[in-house]
Amino acid sequence: MTETKSYECFEVSIEDQVAHIRLNRPEKRNSMVPSFWVDLPMIVQDIDDNSLARAIVISSTGPVFSAGMDLGAFTPREAASADEARRNHIRHGAAFYDSARKTQATFNALEACRLPILAAIQGGCVGGGLDMVTACDMRYATADAFFTIFEVNIGMTADVGTFPRLVQQMSEGMVRELAYTGRRMSAEEAKSVGLVNTVYPDQESMIAGVIDIAREIATKAPLAVYGCKRMINYSKDHNTADTLDYIAIWNASMMQSAEMQEAMQARQEKRAGDFTELPPRKGAYGTGH
Repeated sequence: MTETKSYECFEVSIEDQVAHIRLNRPEKRNSMVPSFWVDLPMIVQDIDDNSLARAIVISSTGPVFSAGMDLGAFTPREAASADEARRNHIRHGAAFYDSARKTQATFNALEACRLPILAAIQGGCVGGGLDMVTACDMRYATADAFFTIFEVNIGMTADVGTFPRLVQQMSEGMVRELAYTGRRMSAEEAKSVGLVNTVYPDQESMIAGVIDIAREIATKAPLAVYGCKRMINYSKDHNTADTLDYIAIWNASMMQSAEMQEAMQARQEKRAGDFTELPPRKGAYGTGH
């Protein structure tokens, strides 16, 4: 059974333990308006907290994956007086900082989610679009996809998450080149440097392939998959000794022999495993838990 919900920027469906979040503003190149930043973490948290699926796919519609943040939607209104303009100017720095932190928290929610998140990218993945997919667990692309750290082209420094994540996903020199030049990186080049897992000939085959990978993930024990994500994320910011110690502590407290036995028995009997879902939780996203 498929359940579908619609939002201003998204359409969400859940089938076969896979949640599919589609950006659905193709006429606006799936640019990110204010509701995007509110709805995306809410959607992801609802799926995760209530164990509605075991994996999440984020894809898009139309010829462009995402043109990034819709700067026009965030343009402040014109001041009514010189005094108001002065006050707005004084407040600008603090207001921009708060806004940046809120948008950063939206993509932090993808990393904090217990479920694997797979991004399926067609056409342009620009600015905030690149910020978003770097926060996902895996990235897949069509042959016509390209990636751009676009902010330098409009006199900005990328601030929503590209740099701290991208330097862990490709060489620092390549990140610097993309950041300083604002050039396009093709799907094939992105695959060659490790940013993209697989390049598909078109969007139809990509979506089918990525959904199949998500379904495969969904057949595994949810607690084991969650543990893998947690350990991989932890290892990015810690040395080998600390990570090994944390894995040992994690397994000592979280590993369930019944789930292991069920996984092995289901494999022998060539059937789907009867695994326990992750428990519902009331988490606080963006806190690094």
